[in-house]
Formats: sequence, structure tokens, C-alpha cells
Amino acid sequence: MATKAHIAKAKRPVKFSTRQVNRCSRCGRNKGYMRDFGLCRICMREMAHKGYLPGVTKSSW
Repeated sequence: MATKAHIAKAKRPVKFSTRQVNRCSRCGRNKGYMRDFGLCRICMREMAHKGYLPGVTKSSW
């Protein structure tokens, strides 16, 4: 879980575009971020299992 200070810092406008930090919209995690969903890998997996992400299914072969 990201601290409030880290989340607030990520929301501020950046001086250089390379300093932008992508964070999970649900928990604020910055690692394992998936652009397509705007979520981290953990939140994406939880929401996919619950059926909150349309079109996402668990693969099995």
C-alpha cells in the first residue's frame, strides 16, 4: 500500500516527462502496473477473478 505522501507526489505535475509515475488507481502501487487497466497486477487479478473486468478470462491449457 502506497503512503499518502507518495500518492500526492505522483499526482503533482512533473518537471520532466520521464519522472511521471504510473500508480494503480485502486491501491496506489507503482510496480506491476498495467496500462490497459490502470491497475497493478494484484488488483487486476482480483478483479478479473470476481468478474469486474469484462472480456478478461483466466487462461487454461
